[in-house]
Amino acid sequence: MARIGVFVCHCGENIGRTVDCEAVANACGELPGVVHAVDYKYMCSDPGQNLIKEAIAEKNLTGVVVAACSPHMHEKTFRKATEGAGLNPYLCEMTNIREQCSWIHEDRDAATAKAIDLTRFISEKIKRNSPLAPISISLERRALVIGGGISGLQAALDMADGGREVVLVEKQPSIGGHMSRLSETFPTLDCSQCILTPRMVEVHQHPRIKLLTYSEIESVDGYIGNFSVKIRKKARGVDETRCNGCGECQSVCPMKKIPSEFDAGLGNRTAIYVPFPQAVPNIPVIDRENCLRIKGMQKKKAKAACGRCAEACGRDAIDFEQEDTFVTEKVGAIVVATGYQLYSIGKEQTRKGITGYGEYGYGTVPDVIDGMQFERIASASGPSGGEIVRPSDGKVPKRVVFLQCIGSREPSKGIEYCSKLCCMYVAKHTMLYRHKVHDGEAIVFYMDIRAGGKGYDEFVRRAIEEDGAKYIRGRVSSIQREGEKVRLTGFDTLSGEQMEIDADMVVLATAMQAQPGIESLAQKLSVSYDGHGFINEAHPKLRPVDTNTAGVFVAGACQAPRDIPDSVAMASATASKVLGMFSKERLEREPTVAGVDKVTCSGCFHCERACPYGAVERYEVLNRSGEVEKVIAEVNEGVCQGCGSCQVACPSKSIELEGFTDAQIFAAINAL
Repeated sequence: MARIGVFVCHCGENIGRTVDCEAVANACGELPGVVHAVDYKYMCSDPGQNLIKEAIAEKNLTGVVVAACSPHMHEKTFRKATEGAGLNPYLCEMTNIREQCSWIHEDRDAATAKAIDLTRFISEKIKRNSPLAPISISLERRALVIGGGISGLQAALDMADGGREVVLVEKQPSIGGHMSRLSETFPTLDCSQCILTPRMVEVHQHPRIKLLTYSEIESVDGYIGNFSVKIRKKARGVDETRCNGCGECQSVCPMKKIPSEFDAGLGNRTAIYVPFPQAVPNIPVIDRENCLRIKGMQKKKAKAACGRCAEACGRDAIDFEQEDTFVTEKVGAIVVATGYQLYSIGKEQTRKGITGYGEYGYGTVPDVIDGMQFERIASASGPSGGEIVRPSDGKVPKRVVFLQCIGSREPSKGIEYCSKLCCMYVAKHTMLYRHKVHDGEAIVFYMDIRAGGKGYDEFVRRAIEEDGAKYIRGRVSSIQREGEKVRLTGFDTLSGEQMEIDADMVVLATAMQAQPGIESLAQKLSVSYDGHGFINEAHPKLRPVDTNTAGVFVAGACQAPRDIPDSVAMASATASKVLGMFSKERLEREPTVAGVDKVTCSGCFHCERACPYGAVERYEVLNRSGEVEKVIAEVNEGVCQGCGSCQVACPSKSIELEGFTDAQIFAAINAL
């Protein structure tokens, strides 16, 4: 016989202001099977939880109903209290009388009546609940990190230092990401390479980190604790086991004027190249589209084609016929740290099919560059050796204009969000410029300044007050070439005056965007992403580094625009989550998963097609002779997320979700 206890929470004034909680408790005390009903101001507090424990012991309760906030908030809290009193935790249910009642109503009487109905609804359901046990699944205590920028490096190092093996996959020939291209970092103006390179070397030499550069994720199968990841290792054209990074192959390559991606198109590289001097690993890669030998082989003219790099290599490491290879890694958790790209400011279309800022002349007006190009000009490893010069003629610019919010906060261009760090990197750029061109003039056009972070506002003030940057609140409408100058037409919104400024160079502070191809990777991982391509977190406050797929975590700028400190902190957070998960020999998870009645299942597999997680598998039923009698559905408990789609799709009602059976749902409906 059911003996139900009902506990109504006031949640301070969140519920109590709109709902008469005492009246709800009194009404529920009259319900069939309810032997105890009480209200309390904060049921989630220690005294509130003790009320539940004491009632279970004194009244010999067989079920507990807590009428309070959303189960997402405190269901685990109350189930733990229930378990502490010796009752199966899955015999505790929550009624949401906050979000679904008090917060959306103003009429106190109507809200109270609804709260009583909602509580009665769950009270009938719980009478048919069964004791459930957590599901135990095997756990591969290795992790995969996708992306070798600062977020990926930090996450990999933290997990490896925590004693777990890590596979780090980076699609570029070297790890380091965008941070390796920076000159200095705000707000301390540390040399980027000085603080990044030791991390890169540490990752490369760490005994528990397997580094796969110039590689991409091909497919992902499995579930939390048991992922199987197929990785494509792209052909470098160089045998990594033989190459010692001497650089002789690069020095003899005749193709010396290929625009360098690392230098944002301002410098040149050869057809066989290492992206930058501090690259890790220091092994070159052959650009197959520009290599004369490979192009000749494709045209079946190998004998006449170039092969100087192979002739110069004393270790016989060059392999023009090398092909892509595949490796499969078994891991228990995946960290996505794929980073960002900069906003496309030319005439080409953006992610939402909207063209960029053609009126600013990027790509057509000489000496109009973006922020990353300015970083490479200012960097000691850049094309000008760190000297600030104009790309068009190599002259030192005496007046540089910086334009903020190019793409950010611009719905007409398809980006509504703030990129968060543009204000800071523009202030840094004015400092870098003034430190190297002492008589130069730095002018900044801005909408407003957003410098939220420790020491950030002080940093911007330093750029203005100490380094002499001139900030103008306004927008520029057009940029044109006038002789050797770049003429900007704009409007000062503070003075209300139209402005024309002749500059030697213009730097556009472009927005941060999600990496191209991130949608494809997200689909392989079964994680969601927003309209801008950023990976969605499971909950912005309570689960900021989890995704909606168990065992897959997110770090850095692939989740939203992030600066280096935030990215590093987020990466360490993912590492702590993974290490916490790996602290046990086996994983325990919620038992609210689907189950198949093998007797009535007809093998139509509507459930397989409906399942968004791929949890439904095919099971062969054998007869006494060992022959296959029929093929029916079976649910992989490790993959199932308890969404119930299969239960809805099944025409023979042969599949049910634990905790949400037809008997439970009908009982709840009938109670109303």
